[in-house]
Amino acid sequence: MALFETATLILAGVGLLSGFLGGLLGIGGGVVIVPALILVFESSRVHPAQDITIIAVATSLACIIFTSASAAYTQYRAGMVRWDLVRRLALVFVLGSFSAGILAPLIPPPMMRGMIGCFLIFVAIVMLTHWKPQPHRSFPGILGASGIGYLGGNAAGFAGIAGGNIIVPTLVFFNVPIHNATATSSALGVPIAMAGALSYAFASGGEISFSQVGYVDLASFATITVCAVLTAPIGVRVAHAVPSSKLKRVFGGLLSLVALRMIYSALTLP
Repeated sequence: MALFETATLILAGVGLLSGFLGGLLGIGGGVVIVPALILVFESSRVHPAQDITIIAVATSLACIIFTSASAAYTQYRAGMVRWDLVRRLALVFVLGSFSAGILAPLIPPPMMRGMIGCFLIFVAIVMLTHWKPQPHRSFPGILGASGIGYLGGNAAGFAGIAGGNIIVPTLVFFNVPIHNATATSSALGVPIAMAGALSYAFASGGEISFSQVGYVDLASFATITVCAVLTAPIGVRVAHAVPSSKLKRVFGGLLSLVALRMIYSALTLP
C-alpha cells in the first residue's frame, strides 16, 4: 500500500509539473511524463519489463491530449496560435504519429529509449546555442511542410511527446516568434497525441481491462491528466510574461537533463 501511495504522489507531482511545462513551452509535457513513468513502472513492477517503455509512451500520449487541449484553449484566447500553420501541418503530423504506434512494438526497448534520448539531445543543443535563423527564411510550401510534418509526427509518436520538441524549434528555425511557436505547438499537440494514443491501442490488439486500454495505463493516465490540466493554463500565462531568450534556455536545459537520463537508461537495460 505504501508503494502504491508513493507512486500516486509521484504521478500527481509529474502531472502538475508536466502541465505547467506544457503550457509554458508548448511541449505537452511528454518529456517529463515518459521518463517518470518508466521509473515508476520499474520500481512498482506493475508491468512486464519488456513492455514498460511502450506503456510509458502510450500513456504519455493519452495524457497529452488533455494537457495540450487545456494549454491550447488558453493560447487561443490570447490570440497566439498561428492557425495557418496548424492547417498546413495537422494532417501530416497525425499520419506520422499514427504510424509510429504501429512500428514501435517492433523496436527493442533499449534501442527505443536510446533513439528518444539522442533526439532530445539534438533539440536541446539547438535551443541552448545562440544560433539565430536567417531573417529571410520563411516556412516551406506544401511539399516541404508535408515532409517535416510526417517525420516530426513519427518522431513524436515514438517518443510520446506529441511533437512540441519538434514543432517549437522547427517553427523558430523558420522565423516564427517563439511565443507563437509554443502556442501553435499546443494546438497541434491535441490531434498528434490522439492519433498516437489510438495507434498504440490498435497495436496492442485493442485489449481492454480494468487497469489498461491497449498500452495505456489507466491509473497513471487519470492521476497525471487531472493534475496537468490544472497547471497548463498557469504555464501559458507565465510564458507570455517571460522573454523568449529565457524560454529557449529553460527548454534546452530541461531537454538536456531528460535526454541524458534516457540514454543512461538505454545503456543499462538488459
